[in-house]
Amino acid sequence: MKILEALAGGLAGACIVTLTHESLRRVVPEAPRMDILGMRAIAKLMEKAGATPPDDDTLHDWALVGDVISNGLYYSLAGADKNALLRGTFLGAMAGIGAITLPGPLGLGEAPSERTTETKAMAVGLYLMGGIVAALAARAIVKATK
Repeated sequence: MKILEALAGGLAGACIVTLTHESLRRVVPEAPRMDILGMRAIAKLMEKAGATPPDDDTLHDWALVGDVISNGLYYSLAGADKNALLRGTFLGAMAGIGAITLPGPLGLGEAPSERTTETKAMAVGLYLMGGIVAALAARAIVKATK
């Protein structure tokens, strides 16, 4: 596996997910609010550590940065070889399913990612798109550098 290409592909996938999510949430009322889940997770961790979470604007910025970093690393697992697209599709689908099934049990609330069927479908679709973009970007980088 080509590590730098895979990391770059993962970053591309993560950026697409975050940009699309941020755009959707501003115009589609049923859009998933993964940013809220990220904010809640950060605030919860800070409170457990005895720290006071920052204001909502700062918390939102931190959540977006955290999303790009964590999703970028996750999507980089798609790799850059000939099977990257299959792995990216699988990783994206699993991330989407996790986005709608894990927040409730983790104590982050269910509404941001599963309040309607449309919300759930968009959440799965966003993460699926991220996995596919990560794989395609990594493969394109490999081909461009040959």
